[in-house]
Amino acid sequence: MVGKAVLKVDELSTHYLTGDGEVQALDDASFVLHKGESIGVAGESGCGKSTLAFSLLNLVPPPGQIVNGSINLDGIEVTDLNEKQSRKKIRWKKVSMVFQGAMDIMTPVYTVGHQMVEPLKYHKGIEGKKARAICEKYLELVNLEGGIFDRYPHELSGGQKQRVIIATALLLEPDLVILDEPTTALDVVVEARIMNDLKRLRRELDISMIFITHDLSILAEVSDNLAIMYAGWIVEFGSAKQIYKDPKHPYTEKLIAAIPDIRTDIERLEYIPGVPPNLVNPPTGCRFHPRCHKAMEVCRELEPEIYNIDGVKVKCHLFSEDKEIAESEEAEYETAYEDESASEAYEGELGEEEVVTEEE
Repeated sequence: MVGKAVLKVDELSTHYLTGDGEVQALDDASFVLHKGESIGVAGESGCGKSTLAFSLLNLVPPPGQIVNGSINLDGIEVTDLNEKQSRKKIRWKKVSMVFQGAMDIMTPVYTVGHQMVEPLKYHKGIEGKKARAICEKYLELVNLEGGIFDRYPHELSGGQKQRVIIATALLLEPDLVILDEPTTALDVVVEARIMNDLKRLRRELDISMIFITHDLSILAEVSDNLAIMYAGWIVEFGSAKQIYKDPKHPYTEKLIAAIPDIRTDIERLEYIPGVPPNLVNPPTGCRFHPRCHKAMEVCRELEPEIYNIDGVKVKCHLFSEDKEIAESEEAEYETAYEDESASEAYEGELGEEEVVTEEE
């Protein structure tokens, strides 16, 4: 049974206003997250995953700003809040985050307990023995001894620090926890233990989670739904089981084909040639067309709509209901699959012109 909607994101766009131009880091993101569910967000570096997370917290670092769209978090419109209101109303109370590189954000001169108590003191005015008891409870929930409360960060291993950050994110029992690369820099054994802890905590505490990573093999274990991102777009969104079994978007197809499968004989792993585009001047039409193995002529000219295919939302012309679009001619322009050097030099719509200039 699906619970109530904890988070509704509608046509959310966040851009960075730099001296070189407007970086279109996140465009038209839309999805719904229900209570107790988890969404995995995957894609290459620079595709907008962390920008999405910071937007949900209303914590986009300068010179970034939310330029369009809506974020409804348990009935609160996040985009209407100023900084002071965001701190009081939503951060850590409604939504908390385990940041990328969380092991390095702890202040070395303060004990674990001193740093954990801070959100309790700020939001609920709880201090002293009562605060310590709450912190020790959540340390034990993530399989740490309560005595770690008195230790300094340098006395902990990488896995222990990561668990402390997760415990701190859970202290105020928020509806949603966002985890941005929660197992970065950890060995595979510790990574597996922490992911198992997170699955258990989601089930026991009945909280919603958003997992952000470039590693699809991790998300297979912890996600109910998947959001596949490319160049600031969510190009595919739906049930994790459906997407892993039958990926619709060509980008998703290649990402999944790049994951080793120990149960199948594979001669070589797939890869996507080229590099992501410059988001100051992204390609016209579909942003993935310069690297797509199924590119059509229409892909260079027309931005694809989002189509609902068996419950999975896909941003791709291959699924257009317009026969002229769906049956468009195969791409006659050069893509990364014909000339990888063209894609490596690709910035915005310069492509071949840049390569020709260099050769001359």
